[in-house]
This record gives sequence, C-alpha cells and structure tokens, in this order.
Amino acid sequence: MRMMFVGDSMTIGRAGDFTWRYRMWQHLGGDHDFVGPRTGLYESDTAYADPAFPAEARRHLSGWGEGWQHMAPVIRETVAAHRVDLLLVSLGLIDIGFYTDAEQTALNARRFLAEAREANPHIRVVILPVIPNIRAETDAPFASEVAHFNVLLAKAVADLDEPRSPLLLASRPDAYDIHADTYDGTHPNGSGERKLAGAFADALHQGWGVGGPSRLSPLGAMAVLPVSH
Repeated sequence: MRMMFVGDSMTIGRAGDFTWRYRMWQHLGGDHDFVGPRTGLYESDTAYADPAFPAEARRHLSGWGEGWQHMAPVIRETVAAHRVDLLLVSLGLIDIGFYTDAEQTALNARRFLAEAREANPHIRVVILPVIPNIRAETDAPFASEVAHFNVLLAKAVADLDEPRSPLLLASRPDAYDIHADTYDGTHPNGSGERKLAGAFADALHQGWGVGGPSRLSPLGAMAVLPVSH
C-alpha cells in the first residue's frame, strides 16, 4: 500500500525531531511504501534525530504553516503523480489559527477529499481532528472555533464516507497533554510523536486491519517504538 502523510508543522517537524512519521514507519515496518514530493524537515533536509531513517520512508506532503487551504489545490496532482492509495492527514490548527474560520476550513477539507478522489476514486483517508493546543487555553473564541471545526469535520467524514473510498476519523490521542507531550504547547516531543502515531495506527488497525495495534503503554508511549528526546 502506498501511503502519504499530509500535515502542517506538527507533521513535517524541525531539525532534530524524529517526527510521528518516523514512528509510523517504525510501527508499520517495511510492509508499506511511504510516498510524496517532499522528504525534509522544516529548514533542514537531513537533520532527522535518527540518521538511519531511510530516505524512501521520509517522503510526505507536509509544510510548516500549511493547512487545508494550501493542500486542497495540490492534492489531486500529488495523489496522481505518486499513485497514492492511502492518506494520513493531520490539518486544521493552522487554518483556524491564521487563515479561515471553522466553516470555511471544513469546506476546504471537503474540497481536499473531492480533489483526492478525482485522482484516485478508491483512495482511503484517515484524518485526525485538531488536537489540544496552548492557544486554546487562553483564547476562548479560538477554542470554540476548533471545537466547532472538529464537529464539522466529523460530519464531513460521515457524509462523504463510501465503500469504494472509505474515510476514517482517528480518535484524539489518549491522554494527550500539551504540557508533557509538546515542547512548546503545540509541536510534539518524543511522547507526543508516539501518541500521534498511535492514533493513526489504531485507526488503521481497528478500521481496516492495516498493521497491528499501537500497543500504547499506560504512560502513553508506543511500546514498539524507542524512547527519544
């Protein structure tokens, strides 16, 4: 199966990160191909925390500061060019934080899905809702927009799901704590990476029997993945 990660700064990572993409590669092993037009981290192409992370597994479509509105116009051509079977998507925080309200963000998500299906009518998609963020702790209107978007996203997944091109909404990572699982209230550290990967791994396994269960420990660490920074 040819998988592509689509995301914002939490997915692309920065120099010195492992990334949750790396955690998924470890979890799934060599049974699937990771594809996409990009391979690097933010402001760095090579400085992954584990230099053994193979180049062919680093491929993705993620960008610092990019959201649904940036990805919707390019997803059709990218899916077609890289012959993508499955999308793992984590978007929305940047949109609501800087670009669009919940309603417009949801429309952009629907456009993204329609465009992806134009390239591959049988594509599968797993989408993570917007997860907790430091801004939501002090900005009530922002927190309200995020909550509203997550409701609209769930409705979009329910409305658009179909047998030939199934959609899954991943569950919010278990016990995700922005004070323990991020390095700045937004971007995941080692434990956060494991929990994000675990959310996608559980959705894939429970929904479609892809891969094994994420085997989260009581502390939230993915047991199959080694400890990092």
